[in-house]
Amino acid sequence: MHELTPRLIRGHLETGKFAGCAEALSKARPASELRHGDWPKWAAALARLPDAVDHYALDKAAPTLVIDESADAAQTREHLMALRPWRKGPWQFGEVTIDTEWRSDLKWDRMIAADIDFADRRVLDIGGGNGYFALRCAAAGAHEVLNVDPTLLFYAQYLAFTQHVRIPSVAMAPIRFEQLPDMRPFDLILSMGVLYHRRDPIEHLRAIANRLCDSGALVLETLVLEGTENTALVPEDRYARMRNVWSLPTISRLGDWLTKAGFTDVECHDVTRTTTREQCPTEWMTFESLAHALDPDDANRTVEGHPAPIRAMLSARLR
Repeated sequence: MHELTPRLIRGHLETGKFAGCAEALSKARPASELRHGDWPKWAAALARLPDAVDHYALDKAAPTLVIDESADAAQTREHLMALRPWRKGPWQFGEVTIDTEWRSDLKWDRMIAADIDFADRRVLDIGGGNGYFALRCAAAGAHEVLNVDPTLLFYAQYLAFTQHVRIPSVAMAPIRFEQLPDMRPFDLILSMGVLYHRRDPIEHLRAIANRLCDSGALVLETLVLEGTENTALVPEDRYARMRNVWSLPTISRLGDWLTKAGFTDVECHDVTRTTTREQCPTEWMTFESLAHALDPDDANRTVEGHPAPIRAMLSARLR
């Protein structure tokens, strides 16, 4: 695997429940966009990872891959380190624990606490990174889960876990949500940490509505603004050092957006201030993280003077 091609993507899709869509999904992104200067390095690391010999487990805090006991843990760790930065996790690869920037298990626990029903559902995870939530959805009983994320490093990380142990109910396509080809609608769509990166949030929500079956459901997790007013913060430049944050609505404004996009039964399940326990640098992600985005003298403000990150998780049903 020296080059990422539509054929390689199709090969990984053809072994599972999305086999019927493999051709369309693998060609949804132009081959020219599949080139990355680091791909040969990532492919070499993937080729050196030990085979899984027993099973994988998806019902624990970290998706776990059981590998040959004779595998050298230090070498396995070195090969996985070549796929840094690891953003979403944690993961357990044999004896190696991948301590990711985000403790995504905490966000998952909030989703489970909200009584989101995954059983027998066809799920789409938009911008799902390396597939962490897709695998957790499968463990929660989802019939099939498709993760779409255009970041090629995240696709390489996904392959690190799935290249030797195929999980038929889970698939990933390294494409943008907007490139998703026509396919039968989904019962449940996750949009987590995506909405505030969209210039037109209502248009994003309408596009989601168009991908849902009748009475399908949305789980939406996004940055929000505290307060009861029907308003939104629109950062002039950066927010928490991020350039592409376009708006932070209050819960009231977010509910209006969902209604305008065609949703009903909007319910806010959780509002949580993001802390450095949930997002921080580790040896697996050594770049700047949340702590660097907060005012050193006032953790309730960002370095730009905006309110510090607060995230809400809502659910809604298609009318």
